[in-house]
Amino acid sequence: MRTGDIREIAVLGAHCDDIAIGVGGTLLTLIAEAPGSVRVHAFVLSGEDSAREIEERHALKALCPGAELEVTVLDVPDGRAPGYWGPIKTALEAFRHTCTPDVVFAPHRGDAHQDHRLLAELVPTVFRDHLILGYEIIKWESDTPHPVLYHALTSKVAEEKARILLKYYPSQIERDWFDEQSFLGLSRLRGVQCRRPHAEAFVLEKALVRFGKE
Repeated sequence: MRTGDIREIAVLGAHCDDIAIGVGGTLLTLIAEAPGSVRVHAFVLSGEDSAREIEERHALKALCPGAELEVTVLDVPDGRAPGYWGPIKTALEAFRHTCTPDVVFAPHRGDAHQDHRLLAELVPTVFRDHLILGYEIIKWESDTPHPVLYHALTSKVAEEKARILLKYYPSQIERDWFDEQSFLGLSRLRGVQCRRPHAEAFVLEKALVRFGKE
């Protein structure tokens, strides 16, 4: 299946590094296919005015080389997003008015982390007529989804994604799961499931399909 030209993308994450982990390889691929022609709008709930925000901005720039990139980072406390439902919904609505994306990437509703899950629940209430793909984030919780949609990655892209993660998020290196083996292992598994070297997998809740010439 081909989607046609993708020229504007919205990517949303609860924390700095969520976007890179969940959809970094897809960003690298989409932007390489249309260098200088893609706009990327990133929205992150937590990390404003911190070292984490600096990491995020550098990493997203590396994942989106040549793209027009806009990054919004809020100051919602890590792990406390459910208590900030109102401000998050207001910020999301404001973000929605800044872009008209061809596709939206966000966490999936089945994610066990409360911050990821809240964002996943709110995104469809704001982006109501858009294709929304829920990405997965490898972590301690055993909440690996059953994806229905895959975006194939070459081995080179999968390795570049892992390199960017390790280079631009030094604050996360001490986490026992934050390593090249984890990132490449998951993308290789998803590649096996769609008969490609590597892939990123997504959960799709709803999509409008139009068959025919018009």
